[in-house]
Amino acid sequence: MEIIELARSIRARDPARPTWVEAITCYAGLQAVLMHRLAHALYRGGFRALARAVSHSNRFITGIEIHPGAKIGRRLFIDHGMGVVIGETAEIGDDVLIYHGVTLGGLTLDSTGKPGKRHPTIGNGVAIGAGAQVLGPITVGDGARVGANAVVSRDVPPGETVVGIPARPPQEHRIMPAVARRRAVPQHSPGYGLLDEPCDPVGEELAALRAEVAQLRAELADVRRRTVMASGGVGQTAAE
Repeated sequence: MEIIELARSIRARDPARPTWVEAITCYAGLQAVLMHRLAHALYRGGFRALARAVSHSNRFITGIEIHPGAKIGRRLFIDHGMGVVIGETAEIGDDVLIYHGVTLGGLTLDSTGKPGKRHPTIGNGVAIGAGAQVLGPITVGDGARVGANAVVSRDVPPGETVVGIPARPPQEHRIMPAVARRRAVPQHSPGYGLLDEPCDPVGEELAALRAEVAQLRAELADVRRRTVMASGGVGQTAAE
């Protein structure tokens, strides 16, 4: 029985160690998943309007918005849950942990706006921190971790941890262009305020500063070398 399976998962994973009654009656994530099962069944049966009505009621009651077309695996734990949005073509594996404020959003990468896969696929055992935005038809691999408030718009390998905007592994130090290239205004935005290519203005500014410092160091080394050579020549002339 899924309600028992969900409650058992909550009791095992929540450090607050709620009682069975608390897990079943006081956790919006559990209630949201159960209501989504009904909405999804109606959606697959062709009762789209009724499915959306159930989904809307789910959002009103729990604060969690799950499109009835989304595919959700077993033992999904939505902790706190307020503000979570899961889009129509999103797919979520088993034993996934999602905190409040997370968006599994869609990007329309096709400029024609044709329907299709627009939302992320989340693997088994993934944890997504509060406020993270996982956008587009990307894949977050099994066991991956997404830090709070990260913006993920590229695939995440299995077992990897990504943080920041744009999201990347914390130990990764990318070499950015020395001078930020001028970006043309995109003819088509995929959504969520993103450009048609990765944008990291802070990283590009830091890269420009690194390049300038490296250039200054090279010039200073050249000046020192010339000074040494000049002083050596003067000393030799004086000795003669």
